[in-house]
Amino acid sequence: MARTSYNCDIAQGFNFQKDEQTLVGHINTLSIAGKEFKPDIAVMDPTKINESGSKKVVGIVSNIDWEGGFANPISFGCQISIDNKQAATLLQHSNLSNTSVSVGFSIYEYDPKAKVYYMNFHTETAPLLGLVNKSGGELNLHIDNDFSTTIVSPKNFYFCLGVMPEDQEQDIHMAVSNTSKFAKKWGVTVKA
Repeated sequence: MARTSYNCDIAQGFNFQKDEQTLVGHINTLSIAGKEFKPDIAVMDPTKINESGSKKVVGIVSNIDWEGGFANPISFGCQISIDNKQAATLLQHSNLSNTSVSVGFSIYEYDPKAKVYYMNFHTETAPLLGLVNKSGGELNLHIDNDFSTTIVSPKNFYFCLGVMPEDQEQDIHMAVSNTSKFAKKWGVTVKA
């Protein structure tokens, strides 16, 4: 399977500059164990820079990785707000019997031929449904206690999460340019 792995520019994510052409990523929606994380960081949608396209997101992606297989987890790291850090810390220290996850994300890349940003790895309008992945018997869910020193304002914290798919087939949307788009399957439908 073809691996998909991106390292995104956090500074560009927080403070988008039109003359920079680096990868930018957003966690648009996130729910873990029924706890909704707040979309409370105002950012620029790179695909709408000529329309003053601001939106609010849960987090600014620093890295995201998927080995490309139906059953492979998606792991990401992002910067989140103080309120979401507190919610993540509570989850991290809880004995989670419910590990359900709903996550919506968008990774943006610049198309040098079309001279526009496009979404090259994303969940479209339907979030992915999964479960918190385990690594070495531990849930792959971590939040830093210290503020980030990369971006100091607004105050933010590094959060990482691994998500394995639910027992249902879902679409992950991808693209290699502004016009060359496709979808890959994630998860396998299990019928009772």
